[in-house]
Amino acid sequence: MIRLIEKGLMFGNLVHISSPALVERYNRALQHLAGKTTALTDFHVDISGYSPEVGIELDDPLYLNPNGVNRQFILLTTEQKRAPLLNVKFSTSRDILREFIEMNEAQLFALTATDAVAGELVNSVFKLTTSHDLLNLRKIEIEADTVGGTLRKAEQLAGMVERFKTEEDAWFDDVLIAKMIEMAKETGDVTRNPVRLRHTVFEQRNFWTAHFGGMYLFPDLDHPAVICMGERPEDLPIKYVFDPSQRNQIAKFLNYNDLVEPIVKARGVDAAAILQQKMDFLTVDAAADAGIDLTGLDRSDMRRLARNHADRLPEAYHGLAQLLRWATDGGPWPRITSDHPAYFYSLRAANTPNRDLVNMLLAELAPLDPRQMFICHKELFYRTYGGWADPKKAYVAEFLAREYQVDKAGARAALFGHEPDMSGEDRVSEAVIARVGPWGAVRKE
Repeated sequence: MIRLIEKGLMFGNLVHISSPALVERYNRALQHLAGKTTALTDFHVDISGYSPEVGIELDDPLYLNPNGVNRQFILLTTEQKRAPLLNVKFSTSRDILREFIEMNEAQLFALTATDAVAGELVNSVFKLTTSHDLLNLRKIEIEADTVGGTLRKAEQLAGMVERFKTEEDAWFDDVLIAKMIEMAKETGDVTRNPVRLRHTVFEQRNFWTAHFGGMYLFPDLDHPAVICMGERPEDLPIKYVFDPSQRNQIAKFLNYNDLVEPIVKARGVDAAAILQQKMDFLTVDAAADAGIDLTGLDRSDMRRLARNHADRLPEAYHGLAQLLRWATDGGPWPRITSDHPAYFYSLRAANTPNRDLVNMLLAELAPLDPRQMFICHKELFYRTYGGWADPKKAYVAEFLAREYQVDKAGARAALFGHEPDMSGEDRVSEAVIARVGPWGAVRKE
């Protein structure tokens, strides 16, 4: 993993905490939430305030996420909204935290000027005992306050002000007035500047979880289903439950819900370049298994490797090669059905609210494309990376640092964006796709 860290591909964009005042606030919040403190005076935090250095020090990577269910957080600065979320257990957690920070940025900026804000993503389940519990996680509520209780005290002060205004003898209540004055020293003038957080309840509709071996839950679709990457539970209260071996059923599910589109149908992207890069990754995987040095490969080297090791290339490579020939040279249309190894490599998520979740699923169904895996499913990428041969590790790390890190937004837009094509020209005829496209050819059971 050192190679990834050095190239900024792991633990990148974390917020550096080195100020003694911020470290002290962090310790107060950590004591408040978990009953622990850190002796470190210099560390980095993610959007939730989790620090990999503190996790190592405490020998607890879940010190802010007990049982992996109700994520706790420590906000020292609103700049944490730009940071990633580490040790992800639910795909929705970072989006919820970021939206919460952005919707309350002015209030949080004021609160974190003098204290840390500590809180929790609360749902109705405190510990997952069975996969059934996952279907009950439909609503997430954020509870947050400064360690000193500024919001709680502000609410109490607001209640006192209301009493003072409405109760007939409140003007003569010296005790009430004294309490208001004392509390206002901590909260400020809540009548002119009310301290209140809004937008703290979020619906969690379709999501991925790392629990139970990894599960993709799509209960909020016209044709709902759960896709299990680990052991498949037989008694989930949902009609369709699939595992990766059921490629045809997963393909039908994605098509019935209009969740995917073929890469060659996507407007505004160079489909041929994307397909070629996927083929290169498949070539690299085969070459790495053969112990070949992958340093400094260029396009001609890739072609040579593919020719010399054609017998080692997976079937997915040959399917993508047929598709590439059709897209670039007018070759025969390849009939790639859902049971073909190239099928999921040839898709990307359609432009729906579930786009990121579907791209995440496709990254897991097409595991030899490390670029898509890194962009869409970093937890899986880091876990998979450790099992690669060293030549492949070096090649992929160098590729991502060179081709992705320099222009992340551009790379994501080129691969997964759905911006309209302003040229007014379709690269591939819609009629041809609809008539003969392999993505409609889901094999019948």
